Order: sequence, then structure tokens, then C-alpha cells
Amino acid sequence: MSETKRALHTPGWVSDFQKFIMRGNVLDLAVGVIIGAAFTTIVNSAVKDVLTPFIGLLTGGVDFSNLFITLKGPVKNTLEEAQKAGAVTVNIGVFLNAVIQFLIVAFFIFWVVRLIGKLHRKEEAAPAAPPAPSKEEVLLTEIRDILANKAS
Repeated sequence: MSETKRALHTPGWVSDFQKFIMRGNVLDLAVGVIIGAAFTTIVNSAVKDVLTPFIGLLTGGVDFSNLFITLKGPVKNTLEEAQKAGAVTVNIGVFLNAVIQFLIVAFFIFWVVRLIGKLHRKEEAAPAAPPAPSKEEVLLTEIRDILANKAS
């Protein structure tokens, strides 16, 4: 019995996919996503650990998480009790908390981007090298040097 070895056929889309993955834009996007994830951690910490306590202090510790509507099942005082009892709930308060946190994050990001933009503009506005002298200035300098050499 003779065995014939078959070459493994690679579909044409595989090479297209490899070209797509290795393009610079895709790699830049991947790096951006990774940095974005790390930056998200920083922003979430700033919101949760720095801004939210102040907002809680200003609003008297208002927490909307127990604002819910029971659609089916036993009616309980807190969302946690209702969920433990197996009730079907519309969690309005959890949604409101998410919207409030989004607005806080968006506000924080706005100020961070604005600050970075100002710092970037200051770097661009750094004093540039003085402009090259005009033709007239060069000619006058040459004439001055010639006259200075004749006088010596």
C-alpha cells in the first residue's frame, strides 16, 4: 500500500488576513486599545476614589441603586432582597448610577484631554530659531566686512 502525502492547502483568505493583521494601522489600533484599557483603569479609579466621594458628600450620599420596579415576584425593600427572592425587576437606579458615572467620567476625560491639548500647544509654541537674514541684510553685512578690512 502506497501512501500519498498531500500538501496542506491553505485557503486564499489566510494570506489576506495575514497581510491585514500586519498592516501598521491594525497594530497601532491594537496598541491603542491596550493603552486605552490601562487608561480606563486610571480614569475609573479617579472617578471612584477621588471624585465620587466628593459628589456623595455634596449630594448627602444619595444612592439610586435601590430604585427599582418589580415586574414579577415578591416585592421587597431593596434590590438585593428582590433579586435573592427571584423577582424580575427593572433596575432604574442602577441605570441612573451608570449614567451619572458616565457623565463624571466624560467630564474627567474632557478636562484631561483639554489639559494635554494645552500642554501640547505650549510645546509647539516654544521659541523657534531666529529666521534667516534677508538678502539685503546679508549684502549689507558683506559690505560692512569689506569696509572694515580696508580700514585695517
